[in-house]
Amino acid sequence: MIDQESMRYAQEIKDYVTGHVKGLLKEPHAFIHHPFIDPGSVYDGNVWDWDTYWSVYGLFGIMDSFSEELQEKILVHARGNVRNFMDHQLEDGYIPMMIEVDRWPEPYLNIKHKEGVLMNMHKPFLCQQMRLISEFQGDYTWTREYLDGLKAYFDCYYRNYFMEEKGLFVWCDDIMIGMDNDPASFGRPKFSTANIYLNSFMVLEMQAYGCVLKNAGISGEALEWENRAKALIQTIQEECWDKRDRFFYSVDVDIRTRKFDWFHEGLGVFWKTLPIKIRVWSGFIPMYAGFATEEQAESLVSHYHDENTFHSSFGIATLAKDEKMFNLEATNNPSNWLGPVWLVANYVVFQAMLSYGYREEAEEICRNSLKLLGMDLEKTGCMHEYYNPINGDPVINGGFINWNLLALNMLADLEKEKEHG
Repeated sequence: MIDQESMRYAQEIKDYVTGHVKGLLKEPHAFIHHPFIDPGSVYDGNVWDWDTYWSVYGLFGIMDSFSEELQEKILVHARGNVRNFMDHQLEDGYIPMMIEVDRWPEPYLNIKHKEGVLMNMHKPFLCQQMRLISEFQGDYTWTREYLDGLKAYFDCYYRNYFMEEKGLFVWCDDIMIGMDNDPASFGRPKFSTANIYLNSFMVLEMQAYGCVLKNAGISGEALEWENRAKALIQTIQEECWDKRDRFFYSVDVDIRTRKFDWFHEGLGVFWKTLPIKIRVWSGFIPMYAGFATEEQAESLVSHYHDENTFHSSFGIATLAKDEKMFNLEATNNPSNWLGPVWLVANYVVFQAMLSYGYREEAEEICRNSLKLLGMDLEKTGCMHEYYNPINGDPVINGGFINWNLLALNMLADLEKEKEHG
């Protein structure tokens, strides 16, 4: 049940967002050629990949709170997010993860890429944002001018970040991976981690690409990408699901027989990967993406309830509390995902619970998220980027909005699920 206190917090959050939403809607500047959305707070004038996706996702959930004029403006800025990234796609298909106007004449990541320094590229939220916008406005035609670019985008991913012999995608390095200091990738060798976050969201990205293609009348290619998504799911199940711990892990792909002289001539390494057994909230993403089995979902729910690991009175700890790396330090570069509560993690786990029929758990995450943000607004007058999972105190970056909007989406999602029962 969603109680009256939660509804009061929800109204306070909505009032705050509607009063500050125009501050998120940025106009073109220098080589950022189109209107766009930034997360707020210290992120002033940056176009980010998955941040823009979740900002749009959250704003669409409360569009009825805005005037028709503002709704149209939000749509223009949402499409502008995509247009800005496609504007800066390089000839080999590379798209940067972030566009920031500074002392350089073009996006920094593009400069490094042209210099031959391979770094991570746009996280798998480009097609997802295209589908999100297109479904909301009931029109995909605006995406058709980008079909060649999307093909090049996936070609670049497969050429540079896909390990054919493993069947999984890997991060090039640990820079701007979304969960900045995820121990499964942070500080590890280049190209060594097939992160469960990257691969699970890539499944959704392939499916979204299939929708774009299908709506462009290219059904044959759409089917091909549906099949690629299925193949990736199968590999994730084989390599990332741990039968003993009953949890999804990122995996180490730097596995091979290392021969020396006459040593290691017999049985060599025949396993493709090794699990990186660090319990990170991203282990729940396969459930959000819809490819966890019912039995796996049941086990993931038990992990959610564990007070010693993920469960918090304010949502979910992003790193299990009994991991040696658990840390609540305030840091912005990298951002801290070593346990603090982030609303995007809360939402992903919330939606995972709801979609698999665990309504009580979903309601609890919703209540806890509303309480967290509502308490912050009442104490400080704003919302923050991430929070202490023990006491709910804000950690850093007052004025942050971005995916904090998703607390309001939770209420709407619960109501829709109840109606369709």
